Parts: sequence; structure tokens; C-alpha cells
Amino acid sequence: MSPGPGRKRLSSSRLAILAEGAFGVETAKTASSAVRYQPERVSSVIDSRFAGRTVGETLGFGGDIPIVATFAEALATEPRPEALLVGIAPQGGQLPEAWRAVLTAALEAGLDIISGLHFFLGDDPELAALAERRGCTLFDLRKPPPDLPVGAGRAMGTDAFRVLTVGTDCNTGKMTVSLELQRALQARGVRAGFAATGQTGILIAGTGIAVDAVVSDFISGAAERVTLEAARGGDGEGGDGEGVDIVLVEGQGSLMHPGYSGVTHGLLHGTLPHAMILTWMPSRPRIYGGNHSWVVLPELDEVIRRYEDALAWACPEVPGRVIGVSLATYDISEQRAADAVEHAREVTGLPATDPIRFGPDPLVEAILHAREAHAAP
Repeated sequence: MSPGPGRKRLSSSRLAILAEGAFGVETAKTASSAVRYQPERVSSVIDSRFAGRTVGETLGFGGDIPIVATFAEALATEPRPEALLVGIAPQGGQLPEAWRAVLTAALEAGLDIISGLHFFLGDDPELAALAERRGCTLFDLRKPPPDLPVGAGRAMGTDAFRVLTVGTDCNTGKMTVSLELQRALQARGVRAGFAATGQTGILIAGTGIAVDAVVSDFISGAAERVTLEAARGGDGEGGDGEGVDIVLVEGQGSLMHPGYSGVTHGLLHGTLPHAMILTWMPSRPRIYGGNHSWVVLPELDEVIRRYEDALAWACPEVPGRVIGVSLATYDISEQRAADAVEHAREVTGLPATDPIRFGPDPLVEAILHAREAHAAP
């Protein structure tokens, strides 16, 4: 990601979102999160299945943002978009050939392209050459910086209280609860920073490192870097702010997931958190997705034990314990959601809530209490 004006365009440009055939909370996380947290930036969403409807009608949030069938319609929407966001990140993160024509049309129209794919658009000769001719920027959100260090425990030197979100599985709301907690803490006058570690978080924050695209030896170093930058309260280009009281680090993957446990270990040992928030989706008794559905998830108290054990040896002087449970209950009824929250409380003995459905206050209180206890002599 380029510095200066490029960063500003990434974090504030008006967006048309490409989500063809997949617009939904689970199937298009980047698209739905952009709508949830930065709706003022979104001009339209492209998905021909829902053309003529609004985002609010389709997702239950997002208001009157129109859904259109084609890029040409998106380009004609007012206000005119300044960038095309690839709002889907399919497993493997490659560029579907059917999208190439849309990306080409966007560049021809003078739009930047923002992508969270593992396939880097800037490395594609055709797209890179066209972007240069048209004066456009290709923002590859997942492309890591070239100078990452090996993790060396430097995060423990921060004054800020470090909170890492961890999950029973992938896609259980780790970024969502981090952002909701940041908002709620800031509303109480607490200086809270957000360290983005995934492509969607980077889109929203305007900075960060997508740790799932980092060579394994440097994952903890990448996690360490974003934690330090967020703690300094900087803008991701050196961290020259006044510093924050609490850093909320966006988690990735899950220790329970055979495919993505490596990135989770790297985050644990790079951030060396004072506390963790566990995220859980009650409707999933097994790891999500057909390739890993043979993995039955343990009960919440066992998941917590595994996370605390994985962290304890790396930072014995820091408690590093799970202090609350955040639920994602959008796919179940209100009563089932309330019952799941109560189950989480009973099994773990910890505060629990769905921060979207029931508000984040129990987790805010847990963080403030843990921070106060840590600061006490």
C-alpha cells in the first residue's frame, strides 16, 4: 500500500462493491463489513441476483444503498464511485476470470481498485499496465510489506493494554467485536486503537497487515508491528500519535481449525495480549466448511483452556487470559440467541453478549476491569 495520498484514497474513496453471486454476511464478508461500518462510502453493490433491491432489504442493515446488476449501472449511480472494491474473498483468494472484464472496465473508467484477494492485482501485467496508463491505483490489501521482522516480544514493551480477539472457528466475528469495542470504549472517553490484521479490517482502518499472506516465519513479527503502531496511536506510517490506552487486535483463524491454526499461533505470540475475547457462533457445532467439517468443536471452557495454554508459556508475566465471550447469532432467532448467551455465561463464568444484537457493554466492562487490575500495584 502506497503512503500519503494513496492511503487517504484507500480509507475515504467512494466505492462500488463487486459481490456478484455472493452478496451476504458470510459469503461476502468484505462487502458486508464495508456496508456495516462505512455505509457513507458505498455508492452501490453489484450482484445481479438482488438487482433492484436495497442493501438494507437484503442484509437487514445498510439502508437504501442500491444493488445493481452490472458495473455500468454502478458507474452511473450517484454519487459516482471513485474505486471498485472486490467484496468477495473466495477460498484460495484467486481472481475468477469472469471478474477480469469488470476490473478492466473499472480501470478504463478511471476508478482505483481495492482487492483483498491473495492474487495480487499489481502483479498482473495486463491490469498493472492499464492502471498506469489510466492513472489509477491497485490497492492489494493482502500484500505484506517487504521488511517484516521475526517476532521478538516487543509488544510487551507497550504501555497500552493489549486485547486480542480469538475464535472457536474462522468467521465468527473477531473483527466485528473489535470494531464494536473500539467504538464503545471511545464513546466512554477511552483512547482505544484498532490493529487490523485482515483485508477487511485494513479497508476500514486504512492501514494494517494481512497476516494470512505473510510467510510463516514472520507472522508474529507482523502482528507485533501492527500492535506497536496501534499502541502509538499512529497512522500506520510510523505511529507518531499520542498513544492509546487500549489496543484491540483483530484476530484471524482459530486454534481449532486445522487449516488456519498457524496464523492464530503467530498472532498470539506476536501480540502477547494481556487479555483475550473469545468469539463463538452457536449454530456451528463443527468447523465451518465441507473440507474441515469432520472437526467437532469442543465446549467453550475447553476452547478457552487451549488458548490460555498456547499463550501462557510465551509471556508468563502477563495473565493473557480470556475475559469474555462474543457471540455471532445473526442466523438464529432472538430467543435462541439469548439462550446461547446464557449458556456461554454458565459454561465459562465470564461476561458474554452478541455485540451487534445485544450491545457490547458486558465486554467493555470486562476489558476496563481487567485493565484496572493489571495496572494495580
